Amino acid sequence: MRVALLTISTSLINGQRTEDASGNLLENLIQRPPLSAELTARAAVQDDIDRIAAILKLWCDSGAADIVLTTGGTGFAQDDCAPEAARAVFDKEAPGIAEAMRAETAAKTPLAWLSRAAAGIRGKTIIINLPGSPKAVLECYTVIEKLLPHAVAILTGEILQH
Repeated sequence: MRVALLTISTSLINGQRTEDASGNLLENLIQRPPLSAELTARAAVQDDIDRIAAILKLWCDSGAADIVLTTGGTGFAQDDCAPEAARAVFDKEAPGIAEAMRAETAAKTPLAWLSRAAAGIRGKTIIINLPGSPKAVLECYTVIEKLLPHAVAILTGEILQH
């Protein structure tokens, strides 16, 4: 399985933050079972719909990844735009994935309901927005990690009936 990671953070791009803690955590998480994935691309971008969408299109349309995970830009801040950028490139939405992340993590913190994260499909690639904090990334990733191998198998044609 091939995964690409996109950190969406204007403060990281502007040098106000020097470490991409959530991106680093995601890189470690995808390499452990059940995914045991290969990292095929990783980048950071500022909160800008057009720039985010361009990277998502490139990675999906080139076949570089089976899964694209984004971190950051899912909240209520004025410049948060990860869901809007993702929805702009989806062929189909996969709302159950984002709903599952919110529902499961809300048991730990009611602030999870403020996440605007989206999930969907472009071509044969799943795109999932994750929050920007390492704690929220870990909690959300734990919810979806067991779903991803089956979802990828369906999209790639490995599983024809489900």
